[in-house]
Amino acid sequence: MKLDDIIVSRGIVEGYMEELLDYLEMDVAIGGGGPSGLTAGYYMAKAGLKVALFEKKLSMGGGMWGGGMMFNKIVVQEEGKRILDEMGIRCQEYQKGYYLADSIESASTICSKACQAGLKIFNLIEIEDVMIRDKGVEGLVINWSPVEMAGLHVDPLTLAARAVVDATGHPCEIVKVLENKMGAALETETGKIMGEKSMWADVAEEKIMDNISEVYPGLYVTGMAANAVHGSPRMGPIFGGMLLSGEKVAEILIEKLK
Repeated sequence: MKLDDIIVSRGIVEGYMEELLDYLEMDVAIGGGGPSGLTAGYYMAKAGLKVALFEKKLSMGGGMWGGGMMFNKIVVQEEGKRILDEMGIRCQEYQKGYYLADSIESASTICSKACQAGLKIFNLIEIEDVMIRDKGVEGLVINWSPVEMAGLHVDPLTLAARAVVDATGHPCEIVKVLENKMGAALETETGKIMGEKSMWADVAEEKIMDNISEVYPGLYVTGMAANAVHGSPRMGPIFGGMLLSGEKVAEILIEKLK
């Protein structure tokens, strides 16, 4: 078979544009492709919601790839192991209640399973603003990540979503945009982003499930973004809370939007 470079180019451009046009309106837009965002997308897509995830980096997986200090192992406790088992990710018991998994297998498999469930992922996309309307947050304002990295002034595009999930991790970037630009009062103890505390895995893993919430009409937080917004500790390379928080925000939105 003789290959035509123009057909290759045309296929890529047309295929991408079809999907981008299709996802200018959706049920849920997720910002951040770490384990919590991917897990949330997996469960919502599996339930039949139209969901897209926007990640500013080239690859998905967030901090999971590096394990702990570049030792490519992660720890998951008993509760989170259930999600690894569901996705076919191998793990072994290290001590009672502590399970070791390969960080590379975990990150790549969660990403693959989410895509196969129907989650649409757009990588290299920066979320630079939110779309505010009468009901609250009703969409995202996006641009190419290289535009932001190069400091270029290029106007963005807007897409609509019935709900937005901030899964951007420690920086809680979407909530931060809302607070900085709108001065919005958030559903936290102080009405503002409270900031993450120093690492304390036991407390952080417990608090994260309480912190999964709608912090402003239409805007939800999950994963480390939830702990950062609500002022709880970080937890390091223990990923059960990341997985379970993604599942929980998915359950909340499935019940609300289905």
